[in-house]
Amino acid sequence: MLLASTRRLRAEVLIVLGLSLGQSAVYSVVQLLDKMTQGPLAHATSTLNRSQSTREYFDLTYQLLDIAFALVPVVLVFYFLSLHRQTAESPSGFTRLGFNFARPGRDALQGLGLAALIGIPSLGLYAAGRALGITTAIIPSGLDSYWWTVPVLVLSAVRHAIVEEVIVVGYLLDRFGKFGWSTPLAIALSALLRGSYHLYQGFGPFIGNAVMGLVFGWIYTKTKRVMPLVVAHALLDIVAFVGFSVFGKAIGLG
Repeated sequence: MLLASTRRLRAEVLIVLGLSLGQSAVYSVVQLLDKMTQGPLAHATSTLNRSQSTREYFDLTYQLLDIAFALVPVVLVFYFLSLHRQTAESPSGFTRLGFNFARPGRDALQGLGLAALIGIPSLGLYAAGRALGITTAIIPSGLDSYWWTVPVLVLSAVRHAIVEEVIVVGYLLDRFGKFGWSTPLAIALSALLRGSYHLYQGFGPFIGNAVMGLVFGWIYTKTKRVMPLVVAHALLDIVAFVGFSVFGKAIGLG
């Protein structure tokens, strides 16, 4: 019975990853190979939040659809977690992963501190990666300037934060624990996955995101809450996406 349950959980994890960040990791590796076989990585560009139409409101529609459908695997995760509740009184998936508003002030402060801890060294790592030729030029926003550009970039940042932290940290560490794997191994595998789906940006972002994954994984094992991680990740992406969109051209970027 235990073996059958473990097999079902492994199949479940593969389904979730195949529909979300595992799929992204595979594409990221292929994109990295594509860029490396065209020339030096230093000459390549990685554009995030691409425009999908030259027609303003079709572009807006595509952006919102992408954000909405990207969150479906998160819904699937909480559905799977609800299937394995032992009793009606067992904590819900939201409570188990700490994805709720039970302590908004504390989560916000911890998220802000984490964003500063991760964000400042990331700038240095990006600069070092560019200097070493192992990181592509990253353009955080390729959207045209419309009235809806900034709100969509904020929604995109929140989407990335929820998808990555709920699935890669909360859900995977929960499932890896049920496989009988040690906590250090579970955190390391989670961090490796986080780094791998950023490989299309080069080896610098792979290293930086893997380190971020180790830090976030360790913090989650102490707090059992993904909400501070979601806040931190969202803040980092909002600063990158919106900051570039608003000030990029003014300071000679993009």
